Order: sequence, then structure tokens, then C-alpha cells
Amino acid sequence: MLSFPAVAHHERLITNLIYRYAELLDEGDFASVAALFEHGSITSGPTRHFTGREEVHVGYLEATRRSGDGTRATLHVVNNVVVEVDEEALTASARSCYSVLQQTGEMTLQTIIAGRYRDTFQVIDGTWRFDHREILIDLVGDLSHHLAIDI
Repeated sequence: MLSFPAVAHHERLITNLIYRYAELLDEGDFASVAALFEHGSITSGPTRHFTGREEVHVGYLEATRRSGDGTRATLHVVNNVVVEVDEEALTASARSCYSVLQQTGEMTLQTIIAGRYRDTFQVIDGTWRFDHREILIDLVGDLSHHLAIDI
């Protein structure tokens, strides 16, 4: 069984992984986003499910728009992160909320989408990895500069 400092350390590593995902999305670095899911999968809605690095990478390339500088002109704000570590199995789950802000030359600063992430994690080769991310969408604004698909 892990001691409290060990659990807190694992919680911090997992929280940082959640934040890294948002940071990479805003940078438009879909290859690195996909690398986070080398051993995992993402589900968004009833029809969008991607497993492994290649599928996740293609999914983000097909679904999202980038600005002229290669970024997304977005800021993903993730909050209310709650991490629960299974001390014996070294697996974990987390839930969090996200809001995506966007501003382009044609669009003033606004929140374009908000929802929740439901995540599971596992330790692979001594490192925490995403096992599965479920993206739940609660509020939708103007996604015309953000997504290349309908949701």
C-alpha cells in the first residue's frame, strides 16, 4: 500500500498529464497529443472513438482546425481536477472540467465549448499513461473556427 506522500506524488503526476494534454492541444501539436495515448483511447460522443497513437493523431488532424501559425488560437482551461489512485493496482481515475476559449482575426474572444473529462490511467514501464479519456460536451458555442467536423 502506498503512503500518503506517495499517493500525493502520483496524483500530481496524473494532474500534470491532464494539463499537458490541454497545453499540447493549444500548441496544435497533435503528434504529441497522440503520443499521450500510445497505450490508450479517446471517446467523444457516440461515434468518435480512437485507440492508440496513430488513430488519435489522425482523429485530431481530421477534426480540428489550426490557425496560420500552426496553433489552434485556443486556450484550454482545465479545472476541478479530482484524481483517485488505486494504491494496490497502480491505476487511477480522474474527473475534471474544461472550457475552451478562442480568439481569431474574425472572432472576438469567447468560450466556444465546455464540458468534462472522465479519465483512467495506468502505469506502463514505470510511467503514468492515459488508459482512456471520455470527452463529455455540456455547452457549445461558435465552433466554426475550431472544428472541421459537426458534433
